[in-house]
Amino acid sequence: FAFLMMVLFATNAMSQKNDHYYNIPPVPKTYTATSVASRMVDGLGFRYYWATNGLTEKDLKYKLTEKGRSTQETVSHLYDLSNMMLRLTKTTVQQLKPKKEMSFSEMRTQTLLNFKGLSDRLKSSSDLKDFDLVKDGKLAVPFWKMINGPIADAIWHTGQIASFRRASGNPINPKINHFSGTVRE
Repeated sequence: FAFLMMVLFATNAMSQKNDHYYNIPPVPKTYTATSVASRMVDGLGFRYYWATNGLTEKDLKYKLTEKGRSTQETVSHLYDLSNMMLRLTKTTVQQLKPKKEMSFSEMRTQTLLNFKGLSDRLKSSSDLKDFDLVKDGKLAVPFWKMINGPIADAIWHTGQIASFRRASGNPINPKINHFSGTVRE
């Protein structure tokens, strides 16, 4: 039985390492506006991965105050922000199922897939102007607002989840290095 448990644990650990954002992707070869924007999203994905990895039911119910959002409500808000980013950049990522049918784990996975899809889309472009939203021939929403809007907001709320889980007694993995985007073994 102990051997079987070790095999299952090792298999799960190996599959986690292949998950999007277990580690941050390698740095781009060149600095361009799109590679920098993509890297911002990758940094968000890495932080979100680890802020939400291993959350328990107790963690998901945690609220700093009675009037504030719970961790689960914050996860849901981040999912919504990831979808807003996709819409604003005209990026298509297949949704696994409707939001109201998603478990926490499914919503977490979909949010990570959304971040990865957005990052890949940014990398595939040579100009951030490709992501300006134009309506009736006029600039309606420049990409700049993506940076100070949903991207910055998502980074903010990911930090809240890391704080909430610490307060509920389940801090993030201490082996994570946010500077290098890696996990010490």
